[in-house]
Amino acid sequence: MPYLRILLVAAIAFGAYTFGARAGRSRYRTIKKNAKKAWNSPGVRSARRTARATSRRGSRKLTRALNK
Repeated sequence: MPYLRILLVAAIAFGAYTFGARAGRSRYRTIKKNAKKAWNSPGVRSARRTARATSRRGSRKLTRALNK
């Protein structure tokens, strides 16, 4: 009898895990797709360019200051 109960609990846990993993994978794909769409949007692309240029200027200034 205890083995049957353990087997039943294990089967329920396995089923719940399997269905949860499938739902999780689907949600992950949705999040990934939306993140990629946001990353490639014109506003974010412009902000990335600005941040890159600012960091390059800052690193040049820092290099010059350290080499004095």
